[in-house]
Amino acid sequence: MAPASAQLSELAILLKSLLTFSYPADRVLSQHFRNHPDIGRRDRAFLAEAAYAILRHLRSLETAIGSQHPRDLVIAWLARLSGLNLRECEGLVHTNELDRYKAAKAYPLQDSATAIRLDLPEWLVAPLAMQYGERLPALMQAMNAPASLDLRVNTLKLSRDKALAQMLTDGFSATATPYSPLGIRLSNKPPLSQYPLFQDGALEVQDEGSQLLTLLTGAHRGEMVCDFCAGAGGKTLALGAQMHNSGRLYAFDVSEKRLARMKPRLARSGLSNVHPQVLAHENDSKVKRLAGKFDRVLVDAPCSGLGTLRRNPDLKWRQTANSIAELTVKQATILNSAARLVKAGGHLVYATCSLLESENQAIVSAFLAAHPGFALQPVNEALGRLGASLDTGAYLTLTPDQHGTDGFFAAIMQRTP
Repeated sequence: MAPASAQLSELAILLKSLLTFSYPADRVLSQHFRNHPDIGRRDRAFLAEAAYAILRHLRSLETAIGSQHPRDLVIAWLARLSGLNLRECEGLVHTNELDRYKAAKAYPLQDSATAIRLDLPEWLVAPLAMQYGERLPALMQAMNAPASLDLRVNTLKLSRDKALAQMLTDGFSATATPYSPLGIRLSNKPPLSQYPLFQDGALEVQDEGSQLLTLLTGAHRGEMVCDFCAGAGGKTLALGAQMHNSGRLYAFDVSEKRLARMKPRLARSGLSNVHPQVLAHENDSKVKRLAGKFDRVLVDAPCSGLGTLRRNPDLKWRQTANSIAELTVKQATILNSAARLVKAGGHLVYATCSLLESENQAIVSAFLAAHPGFALQPVNEALGRLGASLDTGAYLTLTPDQHGTDGFFAAIMQRTP
């Protein structure tokens, strides 16, 4: 169904708020819909999808239409991304906008600079080109496509096979994820909040790559495990199920608000071995008291999030070279602090959802150079033990063009026994 003129006007209003990049796009959308409760479900879906498409392709749309004005960007979206032909668009744009529409549609982007063709900020082109070389266009094409909806099955409740069979019976278009033994991938994005398996805690929304991160910790029954940057608890819940609800699982975070968002999910999950703890900072006294006591520590470090551009396209416009430099200092500090928790023979997993080596391999290499008591454990060997048909070498490096997941990095390090 083609959009109506009123929808396009509302889209331009929404873009005006989004393009300030003052807040995350999902928060801006949520606030907009709260402020306009009269906008129906279908219109909300259209506005969100179109707005995210414009954010993904912002540089090329601005270039094609020669403007950054929200209304002009809507016209450029109509011309280049909506899939509508000229006849369908004629009734949606004003007569004096048709020339701009036609010019945007015909603009030869293939002659543009790399940053424009790939819809990237200038500062990000060089580091990504250095890492990915000729693969970069394919990577960014995948990053500029909407992400699938992946679910993790809570095996405390039922097996993946049973969950998948039930979802297929209930009419979902679902398949098993290729690498994670816990994942189900949906081909569309149906509302799940009222679905019984979701309400019961048998299903959680979690990207397949994120599922693999928690599996790489190797957490077992009865162990002491720490999710050092737990946030809203997606990986914490996965770890708890992996531990069969035994042992002690600490969920640390410096944000009480983020940890609070875990509570309803924790209640649904059936887990009783999780102990959320708010830290004042990474060197909190709680960390010192628990030093050397943990079998497994997961550090899903605060990062640029550039591996999640399929879901959060605004991040590439909100981050800067300076913000990345600040993050790498924080990442190194957090990893150093978390390492103190690991007991002799224990494992430390460092992970991000970033594409940049400066946030990934460089952090791990510097840490290992400064901590000779830790040794790198090849991720491909750990994946082999999990039965995953995946080999990315010594580190886990996932990307949407090659693996169909968000962009993830992980390294496993073991403390000398």
